[in-house]
Amino acid sequence: MHDTINGAMFKEMLLFGTVSISQAQQAINDLNVFPVPDGDTGTNMSLTIQTAVTELSRTQPESIAEAAKTTASALLRGARGNSGVILSLLFRGFSKALEGKKEADVADIVAALQKGVEGAYKAVMKPTEGTILTVARVASEEAAASDAADVPALWDVVLTAGQKALDDTPNLLPVLKKAGVVDAGGQGIMVIFEGMGKVFHGEAIIAGGEAAPN
Repeated sequence: MHDTINGAMFKEMLLFGTVSISQAQQAINDLNVFPVPDGDTGTNMSLTIQTAVTELSRTQPESIAEAAKTTASALLRGARGNSGVILSLLFRGFSKALEGKKEADVADIVAALQKGVEGAYKAVMKPTEGTILTVARVASEEAAASDAADVPALWDVVLTAGQKALDDTPNLLPVLKKAGVVDAGGQGIMVIFEGMGKVFHGEAIIAGGEAAPN
């Protein structure tokens, strides 16, 4: 099992996450009713994270710190829309927490999630619950409270908690309940996280951007 993840694995996780949201972007756009129904959340998040993969493709990061720093820098420059900005802030927190580390273990990933959520909440003038912020925060809190033995087990906790928080977003934000949808940004971050988690289950990217058993 993966007790730690290194720079190369983090790069691969980002690639999986990017492919996943690229494939789901229209479905996410269709959920987009908050803060305005402009139908571009999936597109914005997909284009934002693509900038990181493009940057990472030019490098062979030797450490998790290097991979996270490259990711954060690219996302900051390429952030599109509110959801893209929040996505960049989450990964900026990752970078800060993983600074100087060659590999990341369970405690490091928990710290990275917490730092990302903290930074995103601080940067948003009026944080609204029932959005991507809530999904990321609940996932982070559940991860911190878990006794996961390795990174894949921890990531499973993140996915389970995040999905539960996403399903609850209509109860926190009346506009979502009225439209009969979950939050688009929250769905977007879960698609990215789910894609990232596929790395731990022996899947590989094949031509056309599909994920296949390894």
